Amino acid sequence: MCGIVGYVGAQPAAPILVEGLTRLEHRGYDSAGVAVLGPSGLKVAKRAGRVRDLADGLPKRFGGKVGVGHTRWATHGAANDVNAHPHSDASRTVSIVHNGIIDNAAALRHRLTEDGVELVSDTDSEVVAHLVARSTADTLEGKVSEALAAIEGTYGLAVLHADFPDRIVAARNGSPLIIGVGDREMFVASDLAAIVRHTTTVAHLDDGEIASVTATGFTTYRQDLTSTAKSAVQLDVDPSSYDAGEHESFMRKEMHEQPAAAERALRGRLDERFGTAHLGGLNMDARETRAIRRVKILGCGSAYYVGQMGAGLVEELARIPADAEAASEFRYRNPVIEPDTLYVAVSQSGETIDTLLAVEEIRRKGGRVVGLVNVVGSAIARACDGGIYLHAGPEIAVASTKALTNMFLGFALLALQLGRVRDLSIADGRRLIAGLDRLPAQIEEVLAQEDTLAVLAKRLAEAESLFFVGRVRGFPVAREGAQKFKEISYRHAEAYQTSELKHGPLALICEQVPTVAIVPADELTDRNVGALHEIAARGGPLVVVTHEDVDLGDLTAHADLQRVDVPRNERELDPILLTIPLQLLAYHAALHLGHDIDKPRNLAKSVTVE
Repeated sequence: MCGIVGYVGAQPAAPILVEGLTRLEHRGYDSAGVAVLGPSGLKVAKRAGRVRDLADGLPKRFGGKVGVGHTRWATHGAANDVNAHPHSDASRTVSIVHNGIIDNAAALRHRLTEDGVELVSDTDSEVVAHLVARSTADTLEGKVSEALAAIEGTYGLAVLHADFPDRIVAARNGSPLIIGVGDREMFVASDLAAIVRHTTTVAHLDDGEIASVTATGFTTYRQDLTSTAKSAVQLDVDPSSYDAGEHESFMRKEMHEQPAAAERALRGRLDERFGTAHLGGLNMDARETRAIRRVKILGCGSAYYVGQMGAGLVEELARIPADAEAASEFRYRNPVIEPDTLYVAVSQSGETIDTLLAVEEIRRKGGRVVGLVNVVGSAIARACDGGIYLHAGPEIAVASTKALTNMFLGFALLALQLGRVRDLSIADGRRLIAGLDRLPAQIEEVLAQEDTLAVLAKRLAEAESLFFVGRVRGFPVAREGAQKFKEISYRHAEAYQTSELKHGPLALICEQVPTVAIVPADELTDRNVGALHEIAARGGPLVVVTHEDVDLGDLTAHADLQRVDVPRNERELDPILLTIPLQLLAYHAALHLGHDIDKPRNLAKSVTVE
């Protein structure tokens, strides 16, 4: 959510900034802008709309070898040219770009206005530019430090100053920021995607850190300007993985990468001899693992729904009470943190602010928390006591697919390891390992049905409202299916337990409201099929995602029933295979409706503000 890129070096800054902003579009935004420092001083260009609109409108003379750029997702003030970043002081001596929320912005705006400062935007961010400009410190680092002392809230911040034309000063508190190291050039970014074509050698700023960045290097400080002596590390990343390649969208590319991503998630972690998993990153020995009495999973959106699948796995395999909760609500209810509970924070980006704040609340109260994250070095990964990296590879599309699948696999591995230190037999452990080994090929089988699912998706896209239903293992699958459908097709989609239909939702079933039903071959098949009869009797169109050996009986005579069969695995692992067709249905519905699939309206890949 929002994006920052900065450059200082020997090349013209503007093209590098615009390219970086283009690579940050997946984070979600509604305006964009750049500022460069050149021989004639500070120049700023910004406008509401897409990065391409900004690029098309850049002046021909926009030279400078130091600059910052920003994509804004509106929080304070409408999405318009004035509220777009960068923001400057009245004399255009200072320009800043800012991610996050300044909590005391109203008080600061009032103070500045009383002092005669004319504020031109409705944003909270503009105050930072004026605070830096009004500082009497001798250095830019000192000016930024003094400004930050007056600020309450979260920020990823990059600052230019006309009197210090050789540098960018950056600062972080609760919003991600990295420094990229090149050959006699340096970068600042909120996401590696912005700079991966130029460098994969980076330093991650920690909360409370300031960095001074010049073409020859960087120095990091605490807010009081004492040194933190941070060094950069080389990331093992293939820059081509940030390109869509032959695919028309990142989401389609990432869906089809799921078999390979699943193989990476499982590689080296399965022990067939002892029927268990090896997750050394948890930093727990067998005694500590056995002492766990409860598992609490925290995530937002799709991460929350796959967390519900994970809680089911833990309860089934390890026989430990487990549940999932929306991380965005967790800390606000003053939760009781138990010493024998294992807390699991789930986030693709590792920067989701609601989840990070939940982690900090747990750590503050002495709890043990591990992370399921996809980005090495991310804030959540560094804040946790241990974790499981997803190894899904970069995921660019806002709607999560391959990362979600690898989250499920991470939970399967965790449940297997927890189960085997308790009462899960070695035979059951080996049964599950065999099932995990089969999953990548079975995911490939589901993806091979894309053409058939595309036809179904076009029919669903014509409905204004849909239900997704499932029971027990199938309910979080239904919730994730509804989430995917609504976030990229913009159709209303609601998930319910199949058993709850007759307690209210059945009133809405009619010929205009399709139902996507999750019906695995399990102990509840007959009850699920019975509920489908209730829908059919009221004329509701049905899409049934099921296994080929499930007998739907005389439902097949129903004139408006479509069936999608997925391969059958072990019952505990079936939920992820039942999820894959729902991704394809959502994708092709959105494609049919002509939506921007990778960048759905109002949403962001990395949600870094509350």
